[in-house]
Parts: sequence; structure tokens; C-alpha cells
Amino acid sequence: MATNNATVAPVCPAPMKVTSNGAFQKEDPLDFALPLLIVQIILVVTLSRVLAFLLRPLRQPRVIAEIIGGILLGPSALGRNKEFLNKIFPKRSLTVLDTFANIGLLFFLFLVGLELDLRAIRRTGKKALVISIAGIALPFVLGIGTSFVLRSTVNKGVGELVFLVFMGVSLSITAFPVLARILAELKLLTTDVGRIAMSAAAVDDVVAWVLLALAVALTGSNNSPLISVWVLLCGAAFILMAIFVLEPILTMMARRSPEGEPVKELYICITLSLVLVASFVTDTIGIHSLFGAFVVGILVPKDGPFAGVLIEKIEDLVSGLFLPLFFASSGLKTNVATIKGGQSWGLLVLVIFNACFGKIVGIVSVSMLFKVPFREALTLGFLMNTKGLVELIVLNIGRDRKVLNDQSFAIMVLMALFTTFITTPIVMAIYKPARKGGKPYKHRRIQRKDLDTELRILACFHSTRNIPTLINLMESSRGIRKRGHLCVYAMHLMELSERSSAISMVHKARKNGLPFWNKKREDQDRMVIAFEAYQQLSSVTVRPMTAISALSTIHEDICTSADRKQAALILLPFHKHQRVDGSMESLGHSFHLVNQRVLQRAPCSVGILVDRGLGGTTQVVASEVSYWVVVPFFGGQDDRESLAYGMRMAEHPGIKLTFLKFSITGDIIAEATADELDKDNEIVTEFVSLSKSNESIKREERKVESKEDIIGALKSMSKANLFLVGRNSPTMPLMETSTDCPELGYVGCYLASSEFSSTSSILVIQQYDPSKCIVEQAQYETSEVADSTLQSAV
Repeated sequence: MATNNATVAPVCPAPMKVTSNGAFQKEDPLDFALPLLIVQIILVVTLSRVLAFLLRPLRQPRVIAEIIGGILLGPSALGRNKEFLNKIFPKRSLTVLDTFANIGLLFFLFLVGLELDLRAIRRTGKKALVISIAGIALPFVLGIGTSFVLRSTVNKGVGELVFLVFMGVSLSITAFPVLARILAELKLLTTDVGRIAMSAAAVDDVVAWVLLALAVALTGSNNSPLISVWVLLCGAAFILMAIFVLEPILTMMARRSPEGEPVKELYICITLSLVLVASFVTDTIGIHSLFGAFVVGILVPKDGPFAGVLIEKIEDLVSGLFLPLFFASSGLKTNVATIKGGQSWGLLVLVIFNACFGKIVGIVSVSMLFKVPFREALTLGFLMNTKGLVELIVLNIGRDRKVLNDQSFAIMVLMALFTTFITTPIVMAIYKPARKGGKPYKHRRIQRKDLDTELRILACFHSTRNIPTLINLMESSRGIRKRGHLCVYAMHLMELSERSSAISMVHKARKNGLPFWNKKREDQDRMVIAFEAYQQLSSVTVRPMTAISALSTIHEDICTSADRKQAALILLPFHKHQRVDGSMESLGHSFHLVNQRVLQRAPCSVGILVDRGLGGTTQVVASEVSYWVVVPFFGGQDDRESLAYGMRMAEHPGIKLTFLKFSITGDIIAEATADELDKDNEIVTEFVSLSKSNESIKREERKVESKEDIIGALKSMSKANLFLVGRNSPTMPLMETSTDCPELGYVGCYLASSEFSSTSSILVIQQYDPSKCIVEQAQYETSEVADSTLQSAV
């Protein structure tokens, strides 16, 4: 019998079907593309979020957690279990995973382009521009030197020019979005270091993309230099076409999307289609599909609502769901086990050293030539050493184009991870800026002996909902003195979230943070316009401010700003707002905690405003102000502060003030000290003197023996527009059930309850007490509240 020695051709596995017929048909869902992709997405997103939560105490950006998550899923950790790897991430599924990851990456780069404003880069000062060039040049040179070492050891057989360009780009990149997130987290955005770093990083970002385009153009299966020239020329032609063809289309759609009107769905569809078309063109040219998406993002007009709507439509899906897939895809290609032996680890140390040395030495040297202090220059060097998404894009392109092998790819990924990870702890250790403007000042309360001094109020608000009541409260508080006028710092509290658009929000706040009467504003902020209109119609000085922080630390911004602006009162919105049916709805526990932290740390008096529409939902002109204000008085320093505020409000001709003094018998309040009684009698005497010359001021005294008597007296005033209440009024609880709002005190909690009234606003005031103020005790010993992400009038 003859033996058949013919070679049998290998049989390629059949492509995966999209969906299964179900487990009842004895089919494993993980053998089909769609259910497997769903499991992969769930696993990647869950792991990255868990790691982000674990790294939160270290104040690391989320990109660190996503890179680590990708590495853990790859052959470096979980992927060492071949059964897990072949079941969850089989090779035949990686094409589908990579495709989804790159689609998400396309639109994320479009978002990055939307955030990058070329006009801001054109306005970059000489200092930031030179520092940026220094931060690129020296690392690029060291990257070229590093490329010779790697080519002679672990990355043999690759083109010299291509490899040195890739290494130079890898070491010289600064991750602009990641840097902005770190600066915001450390509250350094508005410091000199933060401004220089942001401006220099924006320049770095653009230069990095140009260098990356050059690096990609030099790669390919055809080594002919003529091909690379054609790729670069076609890339330049594409950019010109985008400027002269795509930009007019995008500008037209932006102009037809005015403020206050919804953006047409057709315009959104056209824009997203243009992103895909541009990506297809650049991929056809041979650069990379990412460049097309990035260019379209840069060309979208940044003024008006159009860019904001685009971000809102796609960022959560892209950043939260698809982008982690790219990091997972990178992690599956990263095998830390390939770095073994003294030579490999020595190369890793060399790459990390050159990356850090080039950035830090280059930036520190040039910064000190511009007379930047050494500590700030060193901080700037570490900040500019931040890597991120663009770094991984460069490395993945290099690996896909066979420029980097597995070992050099793993070395470069670990370098990017290490340099970014160390940024936050090192900056926190070496840079502790002194508090600016935190000088001791005298008037930290409303109650004062010299009534002709200026009253400064820091009024905080979350949204437009709070503005009419705030303005009406300002109008009622402005007094009649010429010298002792009212100055209000209106602070918009904005949460810095993990969303990419938070960085756009920071840029917008930085641009609008200066006084609007001194700066031409290209976009019309409705909140600022409201305060601007009020200021023009009154004698009150109003200065807009913006605080951008995570809600867990935004109280630091509020307290620091109040100290810098020498405020006597911080006005905070209550964490609940009134619904149409009169009930109170919570905005969230985080907002509740903000108020409690401010009460503990405030450098001045604090008022929490329970807004029930003081004056209605619109601003009331001065001639139409007609409010009835009630001040319940039990005694104590907080009640004295409330009465002092009420006496100032009573100067307005449209305010009718009722002083409701409780004379309490029995043991329903704690005994007051003789000193406290003397202070109470002193301000009551002052009030009586004022009431003799002002017919709109009335005094009522109620003798009460129980809490029912107190409730009855308060209910008799339930038609009042506003109650001024001391937080720690010396009385017993007025409600049977325990309250979850101790910051309002016993009286404030009852007045804010729906059983009392649905029309009366309440302002609960806590008088500044230096013996209880945490900030006063540690004001010059901590740097945690050093530089807030607030934009304020100087």
C-alpha cells in the first residue's frame, strides 16, 4: 500500500458567527462574536472602574487604572492562564475587539480635537512656547540616543530612521488631557505653574501629532523613500482640503445652531459622518484613521452650543465604554514577562531615566532662564513628563507597523505608566504653594461695631435655579450707606467629573473668570449676564467667580476664596430644592456634605439658604421689592448674627422686619452665661434704638413654656417671605422625628419642613467663632487648600 506523503495545507478556522441560538440549543455563547464582545466589554469596564476606585486615594487619573487594567487582562497576569485567555480573549475575537476599540478611539480623538482650541495656542506666551520647545527637543534627542541602544540589543532588524523617530516621539510627548486632570485634582490650574504647564502641553500636543504623522509616514511594507514623500504630501493636501471644504460646512452648521435652541439631529449626523469620512481618507493615504478624526475635531467652531452638544452626545458612550477597550487591547499585547534578565531590566531603567531626565532637565533649565523659581521649575518638569493616551497610540501604531517588537513595546508601556504614576505624589511632595491673599482680616462677621465698613459676601450657587433668589437677597441686603456698601462675589460651583468635557469647562471658566466689564467675552454666559444686568441697575459690586473641583474637595475652594476675598458671610444653597408640589427634593448626599464641611472650616460666618422662591422666579427691580422678613430670637451668637443681618436688610425701604423675641420659662433651653446674656441685651438695645427711627421695623415678644408654644408663634408668621434664623439657637427640637439636616439647627429644620410652609425661604446663619474654626487653627500649616480651581476677579 503506497504511503501518501503529500503535504496537507493548514485549514483556517471558520469565522465566528455573530449570535448564538442559545444555551438550550447546546451552543456556548462565548463561541460567538456578539455575546463574547459583550462579556469582554463588561469585564474591561468593571475592572478599570474597580482599579480607579482603589487608586482614588492616591489621586491618580483614571487613565492609570485603565492602563493597569489592560495589562492585568493580558498575558502579564490573568492571561497567563491559557484557559482564561482562550475562552475570554481568543485570537479570532481580537479583530472584532480591536475594531470596536479603534472606533471608540476615533471619536475620542475627535473629542480631544474639540477640546483643543488653536486660538489659545496662538496666544501662548513666549515663556510657555520656549518651555514647550525645550520639553520636546531634549527628550527627542535622548530618544534618538535610546533608539541606538535598543536596536543593538532587543529590537534588531528594524529601519534606523523609522525607529529613532518613533522613540523620539514616545519620549517627548506630554499628555494634555491627563495633565489637565492632574492639575485640576491638585488645584493648581490657576497657579503660575498650572498656566504655564497647560499652555506648553497644548503646544506639545499639536507638535506630537505632527511628529507622529511623520513617524507613520515613514513606516510601511514598502521602504521606498518616495512612498513616504507621497504620504506626507497627500496628508498636507488632506489638511488643506479640510480647512477649505470641511471647515465652512462645520461653521455653517454651528451658525445655524443658536443659543437656546436644540441642535438639529441632521447636523449631528453630518458631523459624525464627516469624522468617519475623514478617518477613511487618512487611512487610505497611509497616515492613520485617527488623524482624520482629530483634524475634524479641531476644525469644529468652539463658540456657541454646537461643540458642547457634540461632546454631550458622544462622550459618555465613548469615554466610559469604548475607550477602555483600547487599553485592554494594548494590555493584551503587553507581556511584562518578556522583560527578563539584567539587560532587559537595565534597558527599562535607561528608557525611564532618559524620559524623565530629558523632560525635567530641559524644562528646568529653560524655566530658570525665565527666572522661574527652582521649585516651580522642577514641578513644571515633572508635570510635563505626564504620558497618556497619545503615548499608547504611538506605541500601538509602532507595534502594528512592526517597528516595535513585544519586548520593546512592553518596556515603553511600563515607562509611560511609571512616569505618569509618579507625577501626582512627587508634585504634592515638592510643590506646596503659599496661600495667596490669606492675610488676617478683621471683619469676619456681619455683626460689627463699625457699620460704615464694606460688607463682603461670597454667594455660591449650583445652577440658574438659584440666581433670582440670590439677586433678590443681594438687593435686600445692600443697605443705604455710601461707604459701607455691599460687595458680592458670586461663585458658580461646578463639579469636576471624570468626563472629558470637564477640561473644556475648565478652559471656559479660565476665559470668563476675569471681571466681565474688563474683558470682551466671546460667549454669552447666562449666569454672568444676570449678575451683570443687576450690577448696572444697583450700587452693589458683583464679581463672578467659578470653582471647579470634585465635590469632595470643593469646600476647600469656597473657604480659601472667602479668606482671600475677606468675606464676612458665605451664602450656600441648601442641598434640597423645592418641587412643584411643595416637597423638598435632594440634589444628592455629596452636596449635603459640601455644606457641612464648609460650616466646619469656614473663615467667616456662614448662611445656608433654603430657597422657596424669594420674590418669585425672576429678578425683582429695587422699586418693587416688598418682603416681610422675620428674625426669631432665642439668644446666642448665631441669633445675634441673624439679627445683625436683619437690621441691615431693614434699611431697604421695601423690607418689613419683624423681630420675634422669645421669652422662655421652664427648662426647654439651656441656661445662658452672664456674658452671653449681656451680648444679647446689647444687640436688642441697639435694635430698639433703630426701630424708633424706622416704622417698618416691629418687635414682638412671646412668652412660651413649651415647644408647642414656639411652633404656634412661628406659624403665626408663616406668611413671611424670609426667615433669618440662628443655626444654634438655644432651644429644644421642634420636630418629633429626627432630622437628617443638623446644619440647619432645630428651628431651621422645622421652618424648612413642608409642614410649616411652602412659600417662606429660610436663611440659617452660623456666626464665625475662631475658637471652633478648623481653618483658623491650621490656616498656615496645610497646603491642601492652597490653590483652588476658581477663576476670580482680582
